[in-house]
Amino acid sequence: MPISARPVADDPATLYALGVVDGKITAGSLVKASCARHLKDLDDGAARGLRFDADQAKRNCEFFPAVLTVTEGLAAGQPFNLLPWHGFVIASLFGWQGASGRRFRMAWAETGKGQAKSPLMAGIGLLMMGWSGKDRSEVYAIAGDRDQANVLFRDGVAMCRATIPECEEGDSLEGRGTVLIRGTGDNSWKIEHPGTNSKFQSMASVDSISGPRPYAVLADEVHEFKSSYALQIWKAAIDKMSGDPLMFLGTNTPASNQIVGTEYSTLFQKVATGQAVDDSLFSFIARVDQSDHDTVFDDESCWQKALPALGITYPIDNVRKRVNTARLMLSEALATKRLYFGIPLGTDGFWISEQAWNSCQGDVDESALVGSPCFLSLDLSKKNDLTALSACWVKDGKRFVKTYYFTTKTGLHDRARDDNAPYPEWVEKGLLAAVEGATIDYAFVAKKVKDLREQHRIEMLAFDPAKIGDFIDACAEVDLDVWQYKGPDEPEGKGLRLVTHGQGTRVVFKEKSLCMPNSIEKLEDAILNGQIVIEASPVTTMCASNTTVIADAMNNRAFDKKRSRGRIDGMVTITMAVGASLNEFPAKPARKPQLLFV
Repeated sequence: MPISARPVADDPATLYALGVVDGKITAGSLVKASCARHLKDLDDGAARGLRFDADQAKRNCEFFPAVLTVTEGLAAGQPFNLLPWHGFVIASLFGWQGASGRRFRMAWAETGKGQAKSPLMAGIGLLMMGWSGKDRSEVYAIAGDRDQANVLFRDGVAMCRATIPECEEGDSLEGRGTVLIRGTGDNSWKIEHPGTNSKFQSMASVDSISGPRPYAVLADEVHEFKSSYALQIWKAAIDKMSGDPLMFLGTNTPASNQIVGTEYSTLFQKVATGQAVDDSLFSFIARVDQSDHDTVFDDESCWQKALPALGITYPIDNVRKRVNTARLMLSEALATKRLYFGIPLGTDGFWISEQAWNSCQGDVDESALVGSPCFLSLDLSKKNDLTALSACWVKDGKRFVKTYYFTTKTGLHDRARDDNAPYPEWVEKGLLAAVEGATIDYAFVAKKVKDLREQHRIEMLAFDPAKIGDFIDACAEVDLDVWQYKGPDEPEGKGLRLVTHGQGTRVVFKEKSLCMPNSIEKLEDAILNGQIVIEASPVTTMCASNTTVIADAMNNRAFDKKRSRGRIDGMVTITMAVGASLNEFPAKPARKPQLLFV
């Protein structure tokens, strides 16, 4: 319906959305996007079977101050009056309806620290346990471990033991017998609602869920999850449930090397901004904007973008003290920017400015690069490890890099556990190729090189000398002619030129020689000068965030696999490919590709 025909708003979701869009409430671009989505769906969501029930939204919001009491912080002892951002979340989740029930089945709430995410999630758990009209409701609080899951759950226990608003002191849900709490004090482990035969309890994310039939799953501190496997299993359990089940994910902004949180946050950002369409997903992502990053410590006016409870239940002096400390310590500065202001920084050992790294991430369209000079690089690593093959195309003075990854199916889940990386999920998404067997058959890698050569104008392949003999044998198996470059005075061979690339800090001064110190410098220059696009991939992000750089007395730098935090193969090959593309080897004549993209 046109805006002029929209009913006058009196529900917390629409009132908040209008305040944000009109600029009356300070919010970042991602919250603005969620609010604009809400208002747009009010106008045209009916065509997709969507309907907003304002009365239902208000009733569920009213549950909190009518039944629950705040148990800590500035508002302790007062009714749980929803913060404005709380009201937007609750009214949206319980007000929007689809063709077969509640619209949203998965929600993502990302804010800075101290914004009352955990109490909100605990309140949702209690609401869906005993006040949602469902019998035998099962609600679970989960996190990366049981202790973290108990943080949220204990908020629920505390609210059940607190005096009900507007009642005499000591008149609580537990005291009335409305709920039964199993365990005492901090050792409480389950809340039961006898009236509906329902329960609310905490579980570690890795606990078996073969028995539970969840109506609500509340996952806290998602940025700390090491693998998305547990979340996917719980989500699958939610999807099997009839009625209106909900999975609610709460988190601080994840670091770039916190892969699970980053992947989920990216998904919900795309949905909020309209880059992806999924009417079952809801997000509230409170971050400062990109334009605030450089001045965030000095400009208090932007703080509320990431801290929507600032000045209401979260004192601004708390943030000022944190910022004052952060000005004096780099490690505190990085953590403060991420945890309080939503700037997705990673570890303080990241090998290059993460802002610069993020700026060069994008999509690389291979079909648009056919005919452009292309430089390959290969790091075979161990036969049961991660193998990386990078391609660097040069077009219009800019470089475009894409990396292909290979591993083995055997032991995949064990390596995922050991590396804290969701390898099975990446394989399923096509981001990582898993070959049969316990060791990588290099013929698979050689076949990929052959395919690229048939499609593109390949100038050379730079390689780490380790195991190159095995790769050359594999090339023979797939009928790919290769020859090793020995120097400018040596005769050329037939087929694909293979060029040795040094791996250590030693600088090679021979003409047309490749070494890591030179290649690292050239990659950094390309990134900082905005002259490169690197295919965005969580596998590559993992490699980049794991990378550790060492230097000799002359400040010649190289990547150190032994001291790195995990797999770095993708960064090694990206650097080698870019270094090769910027060396003065004689160009091969252009030839028509044998196989074109369609």
